[in-house]
Amino acid sequence: MKIELKKYDEQITEWPKSGYHIMAQYDEEEIIVYQSYRKEIGEFAANNQFFGGEFSLSRMTWIKPNFLWMMYRNGWGTKEGQEVVLAIHLKISAFNKYLQNAVYSTYDDSLGMSREEWQNEVKTSSVRLQWDPDHDPYGNKLERRAIQIGLRDDFVKTFVKEDIILIENITDFVKEQYYFVQNQQLENLLVPVEKPFLFKDEELNKKLQISGNHE
Repeated sequence: MKIELKKYDEQITEWPKSGYHIMAQYDEEEIIVYQSYRKEIGEFAANNQFFGGEFSLSRMTWIKPNFLWMMYRNGWGTKEGQEVVLAIHLKISAFNKYLQNAVYSTYDDSLGMSREEWQNEVKTSSVRLQWDPDHDPYGNKLERRAIQIGLRDDFVKTFVKEDIILIENITDFVKEQYYFVQNQQLENLLVPVEKPFLFKDEELNKKLQISGNHE
């Protein structure tokens, strides 16, 4: 695996406890996001290094940069249709483009626009943004919020091939780590190294409601 790993116990002391944070592993070139699929789709993607075969270009696909939140959603790869867990090394430029074009999936007064304006944006946008409670390895809800990004139409078409640097099948790694969770041995749990991601564009950070690193 080309993912940098570190003990969970060592990382939680450094992670923000609350606020809206894009927790991820990234550098100047790429950011790692996670998805889970049934075997036919997941293995095709890992073997061919692009999404094809039974992957549907007409549906919205959701990416999650936070490993533990993905594990909460897919039950550590045990949920039906989510057995193959992929780590997708995504071009940072593509990730920026997604979020610049993102519209919140639900309306909120804090968005700084009317419901009608938001509805118009939703109709024309092909990228959805959602903040949900983050979770610990056992699935307990945290105060910190985690992001997921939904892509459709032209954004899905570029995501499946052009935007991807590398696709890794990390299913075996997930199973190994799930053993420690099941046996309440978090001192042995390894997870990807993650830290809060901030955009260089301050206006974009504000639009996305991203908290400062100090929270």
